Amino acid sequence: MVHTLLYFGDSTSGLGALGLDGKAFVIQLITFVLAFWVLKRYAFTPITKVLNERRQLIESGVKIGEEMQKEKVKLEAKISSELTSARAQADAILAAANDAARDNAREAETKAREKAEAIIADAKQRTSQDVARARKQLESELVGLISDATEAIIEEKVDIKKDAALIDKALKGRVAV
Repeated sequence: MVHTLLYFGDSTSGLGALGLDGKAFVIQLITFVLAFWVLKRYAFTPITKVLNERRQLIESGVKIGEEMQKEKVKLEAKISSELTSARAQADAILAAANDAARDNAREAETKAREKAEAIIADAKQRTSQDVARARKQLESELVGLISDATEAIIEEKVDIKKDAALIDKALKGRVAV
């Protein structure tokens, strides 16, 4: 076979006419096959293996990313519902606090009104007591004045019974001499 290949390397015919040397061609072919075999065994297979592993790693990363995206959507929905629930609870608490504040204000207003009414009633009672006391004091002063006036008019001292009778008549609008 080598001889046949060498024949093709003859410069007058065949491959030789194209400017190819048969021996060099055979050596280059053997070198190429040997280099290809060595590269395939020691380089291409490990490189292919690493590339396959990386492809699988990337694919698993993509799957994990898609799963994380789905989880993110679920978590966002859950957070949204929790926020809605929290807002509703906050609104309920605020409403209850407002109601309690209104009730406290009404209760304080009622207590203040009751206290004011008690103060007014006490003031009315004191006023009526003061008026009654002032009337008694005025009556006693008036009795003294009438007694003095009677003595000055009739020019004699009147006893207590006669004095009391005259004062009663004078106070009732009857004047007796």
